[in-house]
Amino acid sequence: MPEFVIDRVTRTRDEARASYDRLSGTWDLVSGRFEAPHRARGLELLAAREGERLLEIGFGTGTCAVALGHAVGPSGSVKAIDLSPGMRSVASQRVEAAGLQGRVELVTGDAAALPWSEGSFDAIFSSFVLELFDTPELPQVLAEWRRVLRAGGRLGLVSLVPPATPTVATRLYAWAHRRLPTLVDCRAIPARALVEAAGFHVQDTRYATLTGLPVEALVATRGG
Repeated sequence: MPEFVIDRVTRTRDEARASYDRLSGTWDLVSGRFEAPHRARGLELLAAREGERLLEIGFGTGTCAVALGHAVGPSGSVKAIDLSPGMRSVASQRVEAAGLQGRVELVTGDAAALPWSEGSFDAIFSSFVLELFDTPELPQVLAEWRRVLRAGGRLGLVSLVPPATPTVATRLYAWAHRRLPTLVDCRAIPARALVEAAGFHVQDTRYATLTGLPVEALVATRGG
């Protein structure tokens, strides 16, 4: 674990679920378009292949689940999990519109307790989700993700990360997270350090900014 302090997440799971249910109908207009380039970068690093068994954690409105469904082709499969029934409703419509109902399965559930057996997936993709878990949960959550990934399988992750040097934007965002924990529930985490501590080997990373906030996209493989 890194030595510096990671901000805590003080809102409950029920509060998170209710918040994302409320936001589900407007998410793509309000937040989705800002996050889209970073999700695309993460998908590019993951490089899903024909015939793979994939898991998306935190599918939101389903844009990445559909992209992954196309990538794995008719011989592959995508399972996807999200806490919010409202997001699942929106994502289901997107999956159906893409004609991928038989290839992409959406599940409502908690990403800290996945309903799949050990080694079920060739790759996992998750964007702007890991940082929603409280600090003490982070190692346990990553251990659970690692459990369902086969040995040598890939983890594609996109996350807000701490700045090398704090800026006005990062300080304001951290202040908003502490003052409005239900609305601003995402916060920066040291993604690479956490992933490596959980037994993954980082293969490649890309850095960018989201309205002045540092974002890291990485791909890592599961150690034995």
